[in-house]
Amino acid sequence: MKKNTTKSREIIKRDNKVMSPSLTRPYELVIDSAEGSTIFDVDGRSYIDFASSVAVMNIGYNCKKVKQAVCAQMEKMVHCGFSDFYAEIPVKLSEKLCEMTGYEKVFLSNSGAEAVEAAMKLAFWYTKRNSMVAFYRAFHGRTLGALSLTGSKIKHKEHFPSFRVVHSHYAYCYRCPLNLEYPGCGISCAGEIERTIFKRELSPKDTAAIVVEPIQGEGGFIVPPPEFHKEIRRICDENDVLLIADEIQSGGFRTGKFMAMENFDVRADIVCMSKSIGGGIPLGATLSSGGIMSWPPGTHANTFGGNLLAAAGGLATLEFMESAKLGEKATEKGNYLLKRLNELKDKYPIIGDVRGIGLMIGIELVEENKAHATEKRENIVKKALDGGLILLPAGDSVIRFVPPLIIRKNEIDKGLEIFEEALRDT
Repeated sequence: MKKNTTKSREIIKRDNKVMSPSLTRPYELVIDSAEGSTIFDVDGRSYIDFASSVAVMNIGYNCKKVKQAVCAQMEKMVHCGFSDFYAEIPVKLSEKLCEMTGYEKVFLSNSGAEAVEAAMKLAFWYTKRNSMVAFYRAFHGRTLGALSLTGSKIKHKEHFPSFRVVHSHYAYCYRCPLNLEYPGCGISCAGEIERTIFKRELSPKDTAAIVVEPIQGEGGFIVPPPEFHKEIRRICDENDVLLIADEIQSGGFRTGKFMAMENFDVRADIVCMSKSIGGGIPLGATLSSGGIMSWPPGTHANTFGGNLLAAAGGLATLEFMESAKLGEKATEKGNYLLKRLNELKDKYPIIGDVRGIGLMIGIELVEENKAHATEKRENIVKKALDGGLILLPAGDSVIRFVPPLIIRKNEIDKGLEIFEEALRDT
């Protein structure tokens, strides 16, 4: 790892003095500015960004249309207290979300965890039930409700009380938790909910919802087979349980479709969105039908939901995503990136699995016995940064590839050159 300059070291020193130590930083990068798919640090070094600021900057950095919309709104008014008063721009944002998704009602918030909390409260209120089913390796946020759903790492949950949530197996075919093989398995992992959970641990009559990520993100970029979500949908329908889809990382055309669930031809009852739909401005949204989202005034509200700057930026972001055809770009570039990564897999045995849809791609690094190559993963990520490429980890030994959807092919090629060099060095 290259040594930080005096400027970087000084900022990191100040950060360590005042910031909560609970934040996770995989390496010491002090960011200054960005343009397109390139990030610049305070020392003037440039980096190709394969992380999109944790899958947020799907539209790329410094998008002119979003900047113009936010600046125009700032000239008028920054905040109006949307929970107490009316304003048009949050309505226009919500209308756009409904148009793009087919849902009828929207609750606006500030983050993904807030969108999940709203979805949980809505499901509890609508069903009058007190429990939920989620999945091992899932990540839904770190607020107490979302943390109850999260099943990725025990350290996230230590010392914190939880809601009644029972976890089940996700379709992690590369490391099947039931030691079966697809397709002969009959999607037995999903069947565990009816076979075991509903019979031994949690009655469906007490279950408000099953909460699932279309593609598990922080848990390791795990792509289930097509039948998995269909089976979860069937279980929900036959047991009168709601289905909540966490589209926070997978939404916003990241997989080619605006909602990743569209890839599986499955429709959830409640959807959580955030990250990319704000174009970098904090924005969350919980969507559902009018029948489900019919809770009375005061049941749920917030101070900054519907913030005028966030709404203006979000609306401009959605419009740019459509006009720039980012869904098509994600599919085209994602197929290219998958092809290139599979070529590297053939060359380097440390790459055990390559998986993804669109530009939501993960590679799992393994030792010779298929054990997690966690330490080598950390070394590769840091060596790539030295070479000018930003990567982020996921799961036990996965590296995620989630560049801005506007990234150019030559930037993908250059990033892969840096990545391969880090592989060779490791």
